[in-house]
Amino acid sequence: MSDYNVGIVGLGWVAGAHIETFKSVKGANVTAICSRRQHNPDDLKAEYGVSLKPYTNYEEMLADPEIDIIDICTPHPFHPDQAVAAAEAGKHLIIEKPISISYPEAKRIQAAVKDNQVQSCVCFECRYSKHFTLIRSTIDQGLLGDLHYGEVDYYHGIGPWYGQYEWNVKKDFGGSSLLTAGCHALDSLLFFMDGPVEEVTSYQTKSKGKYFEPYEYKTTSVTLLKFKGSERLAKVTSCVDCLQPYYFHIHLVGSDGSLLDNRIYSDKLKGMNKDKWSTLETSLIDSGDVSDHPYEPQFQAFVDSLKQGQAMPLTDFDTAFETHRVVFAADLSAEEGRTVKLSELD
Repeated sequence: MSDYNVGIVGLGWVAGAHIETFKSVKGANVTAICSRRQHNPDDLKAEYGVSLKPYTNYEEMLADPEIDIIDICTPHPFHPDQAVAAAEAGKHLIIEKPISISYPEAKRIQAAVKDNQVQSCVCFECRYSKHFTLIRSTIDQGLLGDLHYGEVDYYHGIGPWYGQYEWNVKKDFGGSSLLTAGCHALDSLLFFMDGPVEEVTSYQTKSKGKYFEPYEYKTTSVTLLKFKGSERLAKVTSCVDCLQPYYFHIHLVGSDGSLLDNRIYSDKLKGMNKDKWSTLETSLIDSGDVSDHPYEPQFQAFVDSLKQGQAMPLTDFDTAFETHRVVFAADLSAEEGRTVKLSELD
């Protein structure tokens, strides 16, 4: 069959990374963009290196029968209306995280995706990184045994030096520390730990530093998770008000070993020195720059799944929706000062 045509809505930093990525994806091409600003096709080609049909009206782009996939790269609060409209137009979806900043809106997208039988890829692209693939491999091969505790923490200071700062500081745009960025860490934890979450307890705080004063919400959260049907526990920190290098911290503890970032000790590997970590050489997730994120294997998996007529692995809509459900439960816990059971969010 012919290649899929992709139309991107929102033409900012993330969209640029998506356009560049699709140059290396087999079976799909970005052919159109939709932006509030007027764009000249020649200028777009000079900037992005591909021919792009510009739209300023989203409904007109959705009505284009040559576009098969809508890629949503706008600020967070615009995602629900744009995703629902695209699904109702019969377009497959790529949605940048978070899919929404409220649970009812997330459920609205879920219903539209299901009712219109379109496929969706949600950009929890870290699951496709070499680092996370390696970690998942150590788990699947039993090198850590049965995991009973995990920590995944996200430290990324989003201050005035960062592109999204201007709108990210607003409550109705950023949502929360977890929604705006730390959901990557929570999604990663769920990827490693397996099994549904039963309940969460979350706390929030905020830096007194001058760079983070404009934030309308608390910018650091600590969430404790208990998994259903077991005594397995986990912790996720989301900190977007830190002054330090970007750090994606991972610590998994199991019955036969432990993993710390890209280091391991396993009782299953005979001859290891338990007093020292052994390094697993891989490419770490150590940057918040979207140009460094593993979009290419994720988008390739999505295109391949569309050709096969099935949901993509790892970051399909249902999997990503569950991550968002846990995020919303955590934010509710912090807001109301109590433990929240996931069963409360039906």
